[in-house]
Amino acid sequence: MEALLTLRGTQALRRTALLFAAASSLMAPPAPSATPDYATRLAKVLRTTPLIDGHNDWPEALREREGDARWTMDLTDLSQRPQRYNTDIQRLRKGQVGAQFWSVWVSADLPGKDQVEQTLEQIDLVKSIAARYPQAFAMVRTAEDVERAYASGRIGCLIGVEGGGQIDGNLSVLRTYAALGAGYLTLTHSRTIEWADSATDNPKHQGLTDFGREVVLELNRLGMLVDLSHVSEATMRDALAVSKAPVIFSHSSARALVDHPRNVSDIVLKLVHENGGVVMVNYAPAYVSNAYRLWSADLSAEKTRLNAPPFGGIDIGQPEKAAADLALWLKAHPAPRVTLSEVADHIEHIAKVAGVDHVGLGSDFDGVGETLPSGLKDVATYPALLTELMRRGWSDADIAKLAGGNVLRVMKAAEQAKARLTLSNPAFSPMNKSIKR
Repeated sequence: MEALLTLRGTQALRRTALLFAAASSLMAPPAPSATPDYATRLAKVLRTTPLIDGHNDWPEALREREGDARWTMDLTDLSQRPQRYNTDIQRLRKGQVGAQFWSVWVSADLPGKDQVEQTLEQIDLVKSIAARYPQAFAMVRTAEDVERAYASGRIGCLIGVEGGGQIDGNLSVLRTYAALGAGYLTLTHSRTIEWADSATDNPKHQGLTDFGREVVLELNRLGMLVDLSHVSEATMRDALAVSKAPVIFSHSSARALVDHPRNVSDIVLKLVHENGGVVMVNYAPAYVSNAYRLWSADLSAEKTRLNAPPFGGIDIGQPEKAAADLALWLKAHPAPRVTLSEVADHIEHIAKVAGVDHVGLGSDFDGVGETLPSGLKDVATYPALLTELMRRGWSDADIAKLAGGNVLRVMKAAEQAKARLTLSNPAFSPMNKSIKR
């Protein structure tokens, strides 16, 4: 009997303990989630900091693919079109883009005056797009304009002229671009020009000529950003030594990770730190992945081996056989996979060497073909990249700098340089071809 009473007492104590535990769990705050809420963090960051991309070739892609239809076609959703676009209004919204430098690129192989004419047409296209969609876009020029447009819920449209050949050796043309709202000039594109060496062409000047230095100083006076993507390392160093304002690299990555001349060496990254500029990381696979860079070189060599007119190539004069042989080569040598994580590696390297105040985003969307890093297929994917950096331990403050804060700082510094230099006399080009004597 005594044992039975003891057993019943023990059971009662257990029931009391269970009831107490249940009541305590109702009163206690919920345990923290095992998965950090990166989306909430990112939304908080982007409520106050516009996400700004330094380079997107959408206007040129529209011009090349759509012809005259580009002036009237619906740009809301292009995701289902046969020719794939990385950009449209719906996906810009999904990607939480706050402002975009639209490239007004034209071919560096054109005669100078044709480059000027087509650049003006491209500027007109950007303005036309903004005018057609006033609820989505606003033309902007200054950092304050960007912030004002962002506060109104619109995407700021900035203009980048992607190649010094597009001024045709004439500073009056440069001043006209500035008057039309251009925010930066890339000093060269794929070709070395009369006053600056390109990264992807044979050098002629070992950097900038005297006229090239005048171009940099005139950009400072106009408040336009000096863009050093596409230029040779010697040109980078010359421009950094001359410029009175912080420079940008609108779409370049880290050369220490991928030894491509379009990327930025650690030596130059340290100079960017001293200058106060910003390197905006490019998504192009050959600049992001060394394996892809080497594969691309092998692919080019194979194309030449198969069909190199007019004198070489084992399949010369047989385009169908050349295409079939190339398909066999591609099957045996598939392209290496390039990932979002590798892009994040470039961002982290630049932040480590130049400082977190000197790195940004410059995707090159709609300018690199259909091959892009997995996870970064279009303008809707910026949050995925920023989330990856949060996973790696980046603070909200540093994410804000990367997303757009650093570019806004550089834009403000360029405007301050313009204010200091505004009373100085404009330079007159010794290469001015419009003056006939």
